[in-house]
Amino acid sequence: MNIEELRESWKKEEQNAKIIGWDFSYIENRFDSEEDKLPWDYKEAINRYRHDTDKLLDIDTGGGEFLLSLGHPYNNTSATEGYPPNVELCRHKLAPLGIDFHEVTDYNNLPFSNESFDIVINRHGSFENEELYRILKPGGVFVTQQVGEKNDRELVEKLLPGTEISFKEHDLEHCISSLVRAGFSVLERDEAFRPIRFYDTGALVWFARIIEWEFVDFSVDRCFDRLLAVEEGIRKQGSVSGHTHRFYVVARK
Repeated sequence: MNIEELRESWKKEEQNAKIIGWDFSYIENRFDSEEDKLPWDYKEAINRYRHDTDKLLDIDTGGGEFLLSLGHPYNNTSATEGYPPNVELCRHKLAPLGIDFHEVTDYNNLPFSNESFDIVINRHGSFENEELYRILKPGGVFVTQQVGEKNDRELVEKLLPGTEISFKEHDLEHCISSLVRAGFSVLERDEAFRPIRFYDTGALVWFARIIEWEFVDFSVDRCFDRLLAVEEGIRKQGSVSGHTHRFYVVARK
């Protein structure tokens, strides 16, 4: 393709950058992220503490896909979500099952009574430590896997050099410190950086538009020259790569 054909191709990817839940199947086989090769298993970590009789809450459940994979009894399950397309999905998908679903964007004011839950989980979402402490029963457990501040930074720098980190000090050390200050004791912890690779520039364009809080103000037109440099690198090396940043914590009230 010539330069203008590349531009048009990438702008189509930009226009197609829509997502419901956390579904990256649109770029399946066009990128590779070693999310399943972390040194811990988030689901196994939850199941080490979860019992069917527990009252369980999933904060920022996305489309509810992971929550349903746990097989927790629906009558003992609650969930929250704030992203509007996912909220509608959850209302049609989770609520009819008997799951107690709430739209939530204020993490300091969750719509639950004090000491409501035995276990609260949160995968790649937001939370407030003091509010978690309030809604957990004594001895209750919080299990979270988070996206760290250095996630995708090499890729961001390739397209938008000098962009500020979106969530500064969001790493294992600071997470643990804030949980301890809120009164929690930490039972498990770990942190990892894993490769992420894109095999065509269009897939990276789609990704950058989806992950807009990292790739701030990205557009094909604004970043076109840098996209051309990425394209040249992929043609020579077969891919463009960076690293994901993940950490997880299990804490007890």
